[in-house]
Amino acid sequence: MIHMNEALIVEGRYDKSKLSALTDAIIVTTNGFGIYKDAEKRDFIRKLAKERGIVILTDSDNAGRQIRAYITSFVPSNQIRHAYIPDIYGKEKRKAAPSKEGKLGVEGISSEILLEILKESGASVEGSTTDFQPLTPADLMSLGLTGGVNSATLRQGVLKALDLPENLTTKMLLRWVTSEEKKAPCSGWRRPAAGPCWTSLAIWRAAARIFNKACWIC
Repeated sequence: MIHMNEALIVEGRYDKSKLSALTDAIIVTTNGFGIYKDAEKRDFIRKLAKERGIVILTDSDNAGRQIRAYITSFVPSNQIRHAYIPDIYGKEKRKAAPSKEGKLGVEGISSEILLEILKESGASVEGSTTDFQPLTPADLMSLGLTGGVNSATLRQGVLKALDLPENLTTKMLLRWVTSEEKKAPCSGWRRPAAGPCWTSLAIWRAAARIFNKACWIC
């Protein structure tokens, strides 16, 4: 079990039950879209975010994306860390059929993956670090992940390489990179071709795999 100072925000009680065995963090459920009509719970989440920060861990489907976006609409961004589960297709054991999009929710993800996700969220987990220079939109453009004819296809490749949801927007990708723990200062970290240094090792490694370039720090 890992210790987290931040509160963990998940969708449902089965997610909470799964994560309660992995971390001693305060865990709050949104009851799916119930958070939209629950002013008291929104106030509680705001209070937790202000006092200790929160980590949002919703499912990787469209419903999870909407709930995540809704929480970010009433909690300041500097009080939020984002954790994303990868797109894994299948169904939870308790369910008779897969979800509408066929993806596993938080409760269906293995404990090993969930622990790694929490550690990579940038939260105050033992052994994590947050000393980094943030990735910028200009970095993504120089990579060809935005502003190009094939940018959407390349972004999908990077998302897959990083085990992130396929529906993650460019804004959410930047936000994840800013909050995840595997960051390093620019000094000494440059891509093979001439150009600006990569500010995120995770993106650097993923891009290197996508473009089939030598990756001497992978």
